[in-house]
Amino acid sequence: MTNTVWTKLPSFKAKPIYLATRSTAAFLGVKRIMQRSLLLRCSNSIFLPPPNSHRLRPPSLKRQSAPIAASSGAQLPLTFSQNYRTAPNRLHCSVSESQWKQDREMATADEQQDPRIARISSAIRVIPDFPKPGIMFQDITTLLLDTKAFKDTIDLFVERYRDKNISVVAGVEARGFIFGPPIALAIGAKFVPMRKPNKLPGEVISEEYSLEYGTDKMEMHVGAVEAGEHALVIDDLIATGGTLCAAVKLLERVGVHVVECACVIELLGLKGRERLGDRPLFVLVNST
Repeated sequence: MTNTVWTKLPSFKAKPIYLATRSTAAFLGVKRIMQRSLLLRCSNSIFLPPPNSHRLRPPSLKRQSAPIAASSGAQLPLTFSQNYRTAPNRLHCSVSESQWKQDREMATADEQQDPRIARISSAIRVIPDFPKPGIMFQDITTLLLDTKAFKDTIDLFVERYRDKNISVVAGVEARGFIFGPPIALAIGAKFVPMRKPNKLPGEVISEEYSLEYGTDKMEMHVGAVEAGEHALVIDDLIATGGTLCAAVKLLERVGVHVVECACVIELLGLKGRERLGDRPLFVLVNST
């Protein structure tokens, strides 16, 4: 017969609560679960009455082992470590096995997400009906005002592309000019602006692409890139994918290998990713 392990839990009321488990291993399992997500499985543990009960009486407090919380009365953690969702503020001792597994899987997925992504997403402002009714404009100017979120954005791109042998960072007009240069400097690549018609002063090569109504062009200076170079195409946002696709085709026409396209935001509903075909696309934030 195994010995019962008694442990005093941090009390949320005036009276203390005691926890009894059938083995030390069971106690350690309960402790780990409570510290991680405040979800208590009851298959091996039960809550018992305080020591003045007429039934089981715990041993002296001087002999109890391994308290769950510090003697100073520090509370158990209430938030997951990798995102900003608050855990329940009470203990659950009657959750089903399936519910426990579902909550644990959600917590694991949240912990795997880089916390910088949440900071970047929260720094982007959405302005309805701009520049025309029905448009939900993703405004990155508020992101640029947040020095921490802006730095996180650049750092994430640099970490991804630092060791991919990229010699060209091509920025799409106009907001690709904001993110492209610092990335290029950090990874040791040159920056090439991809501009709208009549913006570049020298001889240009151009690529026409279709819009909802009419067409437009993307231009690049002749000689800015050389055949065989590896390029990253950067913009702030991909919507229908027209400008990004034109920039890729322009580079491919002169023999440049496009390693990847990268954007801060992707508007999922407009399916711009499909327009790129099999060309890889990396984004930080998804929006509908």
